[in-house]
Amino acid sequence: MSEITFEGKRILVVDDSWENLSLIEAILDSAGYQVSLAEDGATALELINSSPPDLVLSDVMMPKMNGNELTKNIREQENLPFIPILLITAQEKSDVVEGLDAGADDFIRKPVEMDELLARVRSLLRLKHSIDEREQMALLREDFVSRLTHDLRTPLVAADRMLHLWQQEAFGTLTPPMKEAITTMQLSNHSLLEMANTILEVYRYEAGRKRLTFTCFDLAELVKEVVKELQPLAQQKAIALNYQINAQQNYEMTGSRLEIRRILTNLVGNSLKFTDNGFINLEINKTANHVIIKVQDTGCGIAPEEQANLFERFRQGNHRLSGSGLGLHLVRQIVEAHQGKIFVESEINQGSIFTVQLPVKQEK
Repeated sequence: MSEITFEGKRILVVDDSWENLSLIEAILDSAGYQVSLAEDGATALELINSSPPDLVLSDVMMPKMNGNELTKNIREQENLPFIPILLITAQEKSDVVEGLDAGADDFIRKPVEMDELLARVRSLLRLKHSIDEREQMALLREDFVSRLTHDLRTPLVAADRMLHLWQQEAFGTLTPPMKEAITTMQLSNHSLLEMANTILEVYRYEAGRKRLTFTCFDLAELVKEVVKELQPLAQQKAIALNYQINAQQNYEMTGSRLEIRRILTNLVGNSLKFTDNGFINLEINKTANHVIIKVQDTGCGIAPEEQANLFERFRQGNHRLSGSGLGLHLVRQIVEAHQGKIFVESEINQGSIFTVQLPVKQEK
């Protein structure tokens, strides 16, 4: 394994004392670093925004904007890459506590010793290298998944259309066994297409690339749409699929209608999968600040040891019908993107209740 070298890395030094700037510049320059200088926090922020350095080295005690305030300003800018911050202080513990709370990564005390300064700089640059590598791997993974799912979707959609034509007997008369086989292939194809879509959505959320469009919509109307769409599946299993809505109440809320629909479809669809008899009930209520969605079923239930990790990625249950383990994970991602919460109550052979709590209005 080759040793990481940091020669040529760009370091921004911030200090209101020209003597201190000159001393630190000389130390860092002798070690092969590219050094930029700023005499105050405002100038430092301009330099950071125009060309983010690999590390910021700042004095704590400065007029107008001290090192802790500069650190806080840097950390509040989400568009910046990770930049390690090393603060220099002549003070005692209080400076260190305040600086760490602001987001500093390390401290060095005055008077600065050359060997210690260079060692701390190397340590923070190793930290940045590690974080940058991890973020790059995450981006490559997201890009790979996006491309893979896109490439998978194309033949799956084409196969679905072709199977539909076969089912409509566009290519000739089908015998009952042939029709049954085509129906089975369609179901399998739909499952694969749904899995590809779910994987893509999960990685979009995890990579922070999912952009939601929030609008004002009527949750009650959306509930009715979802129940109507899934009613045929319930009828096939002879399960009662009901909804409970207080007709006297206004169910307008702000959110992504498409993603809330995905929550409802996923939760009710899960209940349909794991319920063989009895009922599924979709109920909505509204308080001053929240809408409450409850999906209750009389299905097989969920073991206590499975409930703890139910919403984690790729956490499959022990039931024979358990899927990829991504559906409920995606539901949680959507709920959290709406600043909401999701809970589950369940007992083996006694059914389950999934409760989603969402704010009526989204905070900016």
